[in-house]
Amino acid sequence: MKPWGYLATLLWAVLVVVIAQAAGIVALYWAYHGDLSAVAGHPNDGVAVAIITLATNPIEIGLLAGVAMLARWDPAEYLGLVVPRSEDVTFAMIWLAALIIVGDVIIYLITGQLVPTFEIDAYESARDAGWLTGLAIATVVAAPAGEEIVFRGFLFRGWVRSPSGAKIAIPIISIIFASLHIQYDIFGMAQILAVGLFLGYVRWRSGSTLLTILCHAVLNLESSIETAIKVHWFS
Repeated sequence: MKPWGYLATLLWAVLVVVIAQAAGIVALYWAYHGDLSAVAGHPNDGVAVAIITLATNPIEIGLLAGVAMLARWDPAEYLGLVVPRSEDVTFAMIWLAALIIVGDVIIYLITGQLVPTFEIDAYESARDAGWLTGLAIATVVAAPAGEEIVFRGFLFRGWVRSPSGAKIAIPIISIIFASLHIQYDIFGMAQILAVGLFLGYVRWRSGSTLLTILCHAVLNLESSIETAIKVHWFS
């Protein structure tokens, strides 16, 4: 069975993301009792970030599973939701640790800080509203699962069809992935691009989107811990 074509893959992905974002806006509208101006005035609000992340990512996953079924594939197989080999897990965790350390050193040398303003604002506003648990679940569970299934699951399946094709498709997917993280500055987006390339290689080597979800979750957990340390100990 063939996956969706290159253009069809892109169009399906865009449609799914648009539908999910629309649902996220509805969730925000409900949570803020129709006052979306409060969200627009505070784009780094941790409660809003948690709500829209928790609302959109499950919808994206469900819709993409349905799109895979339309192509007559088993959704888990199409999206790469297979258990990785132990050697691939070991490889990914070692190189992820190296990527985190090198990335943090470079960002600190360039900017003088490890934690972006967006993450500090989101953490503090969620803490003040009693939403830290919701933000943590959104950041460490929902976002990694949804983003990886979109990028290293669905787009990867449609665009990476050979070793030579991977050399083109993985960078393109990584650029799209980084460009959507507009809440960060240029240095943060460059770091996310490097992460995207790493996750793309892990997906290609292992064949498992579950492994890239794990890597993404560990990365976000490490970033959340850095943010908590910054807020509570170095403010």
